[in-house]
Amino acid sequence: MTTALVVGAGVAGPVLAMALRKAGIEAELFEGGETGADDLGSWLTLQVNGMDALRAVDAHHVVAGLGFPSRRMRFFSGTGRELGVMSMGDPLPDGTVSHLMPRGDLYRALRDEAVARGAEIRFGKRLVGASRVGDRVRAEFADGTTAEGDLLVGCDGIRSRLRTVIDPKAPAVRYIPVLNVGGYVPDFPLATPSDEFQMMFGKRCFFGWSATPDGGVAWFANPPRRDEPGPGVLSAMTDADWRSWLLDLLAVDRSPACDIVRAAPGPLFGWATFDIPRVPTWHRDRMIVIGDAAHATSPAAGQGASMAIEDAVVLARCLRDLPVDEALAAFEAQRRERVEAVVKAGKRGSSQKAAGPVGRVVRDALMPLMLRHVDRKGGVSPDWLHRHHIEWDAPVTV
Repeated sequence: MTTALVVGAGVAGPVLAMALRKAGIEAELFEGGETGADDLGSWLTLQVNGMDALRAVDAHHVVAGLGFPSRRMRFFSGTGRELGVMSMGDPLPDGTVSHLMPRGDLYRALRDEAVARGAEIRFGKRLVGASRVGDRVRAEFADGTTAEGDLLVGCDGIRSRLRTVIDPKAPAVRYIPVLNVGGYVPDFPLATPSDEFQMMFGKRCFFGWSATPDGGVAWFANPPRRDEPGPGVLSAMTDADWRSWLLDLLAVDRSPACDIVRAAPGPLFGWATFDIPRVPTWHRDRMIVIGDAAHATSPAAGQGASMAIEDAVVLARCLRDLPVDEALAAFEAQRRERVEAVVKAGKRGSSQKAAGPVGRVVRDALMPLMLRHVDRKGGVSPDWLHRHHIEWDAPVTV
């Protein structure tokens, strides 16, 4: 039986383990952290195309109970003027829609399901090197141990070590000039539906919030920062620093943002935003990167998790039907155009958040026109994103 070594146990890794098992391929998972990534990040939207991709490997039920439905985004300017509405995608045939959920909950659910299906995850295994040995690949870890398999898949995120092993000249990550901070506030009732994410292009800071069915609010802010923060700069900021800065940025806008920030449980902490414009080389010598390791996108695209899930399912199908080297090439042929379009969309969305005084006026004037231009069923839905479907049983050919 073919054995795949999978590095990374965030989103792509566990889904790949499940998909490979369904394809008749053994997977061994290695996670660099000691306990996984359960507490990283804040909330995310798992959009309908990601939910549909999980259905291909019979794992949609794993996330159906996480978070709550999120059907659309409603945009406002800092003055409180509504700019338009965007759909999160049409429901799937069974009524499933996009869900807003804590990132850690998604990680845990996918990882637990992979383990329940027979996958073993070895923690504390940070990849430091890899090489091809005949028709096999040897992975080397920081603790001095090694592992061998028929191929090695890097699901190890935007700072992927395997990406640079495959191509030492792989491009560096690109800084996006907005930061991220957010969380959840219990007992904060809002007079807005819980299936609608409200987004404000504030005069000095982008802010988003969604009422939750339990009477709380999930929120995030993207304070602008033109220069990339150096090591330790953001971690040195205290809860009071973040809170004071956000309140100052948001005080000029008409929204519940300041009240939400004041009520947010601490400690608040933030992180920088990065993407990778294009990774020229995804695979070499039976090694390949997928998910953020191959095409990290700004969170503004709202598709990071869904793209990782799609990648995992498509790669498993290719490996099921083709020899390893042909399968890796087929995977890239099927995925590159789509994921690079998502990266571009994410960069464009982040740039709009950080617009200057002139750009802000132009954006607020044009956005209602752009949204209305493709308006349908009460909102806008980028169909090329949301209606993407992976047919598991269809054969993969070159």
